Amino acid sequence: MNRILSYGLFAGAGLALCVADLSGGVFNRSSPPADQTARSTGPACPKPPGQTRRTWYLSSTAPDQRTARGGAGEIDPRPLVWVVDGAGDFRGCSIAFTHANMSAGNPVELAVFPWSHGYRKLLLDQTDAAHARAQGVRLAAKLLDRRREEPGRRMVIVAHSAGAAVALAAGDALPPDSIDRVFLLAPSVSTGYDIRPTMRAAREGVDVFCSKKDWVALGFVTRVVGTVDRHWSAAAGRHGFQLPAAEALTDPAAGRLRQHFWTPEVAWTGNTGGHYGTHAPGFIQAYLFPLIGVRLP
Repeated sequence: MNRILSYGLFAGAGLALCVADLSGGVFNRSSPPADQTARSTGPACPKPPGQTRRTWYLSSTAPDQRTARGGAGEIDPRPLVWVVDGAGDFRGCSIAFTHANMSAGNPVELAVFPWSHGYRKLLLDQTDAAHARAQGVRLAAKLLDRRREEPGRRMVIVAHSAGAAVALAAGDALPPDSIDRVFLLAPSVSTGYDIRPTMRAAREGVDVFCSKKDWVALGFVTRVVGTVDRHWSAAAGRHGFQLPAAEALTDPAAGRLRQHFWTPEVAWTGNTGGHYGTHAPGFIQAYLFPLIGVRLP
């Protein structure tokens, strides 16, 4: 009986995770071109079509806006934003940032980092901690390569849900002050995850966006299938990260952690506190872009 109940809970969690990701991912995805590179070329924000491809690299950069790399002193003045999507390769976060960026006139360059096991493989992405760590090491290598190419370029990471485990693994592998800032949106890792290496790697620190209203994906689901770092406990995207008391007082990087909990005051942006609330274009433009380093007119 207990085994049947466990299987039922696991299946229910998978269904809840699937429904949550489908509602926030599939129905908001757009179709990249056949060459697997999507480039936005104007300020208009088109309605995304229903067709999708599985693997692609997105750079929200019009060819005539991109500063050529390699020349002396030639640095693109726009921030470079590395986007790490959540589980299941639905790309809800990268699609949301693409549309917000296009509607604002492309003030940032977006580089999407693909890390998933594959399209709709939600549970595998959520439960394979070793894969997330390996992908984080790969992300760190790409960041350092790009840093060598453009040493003066402003670079930040934006990661959503299970993608936060990849971003944090990258932070574990990056040297101190090697990236400007890290944003974790509804991270589905445990509250006890050691975030200090990432705090040291980001010279401006880490911004975590949490919501107590995120009770399906980061409440029920993570309690049943576990967080990406394999804990069956509270998720950081709902309750925030908990630094050890001693380190919080003595670690000089402790001040680099900023945790933003959802309040009704931000609902006007379209962020209503759910797992995908931070994907609302109004929220991205009003709250995230300024922190990334964009000043909209």
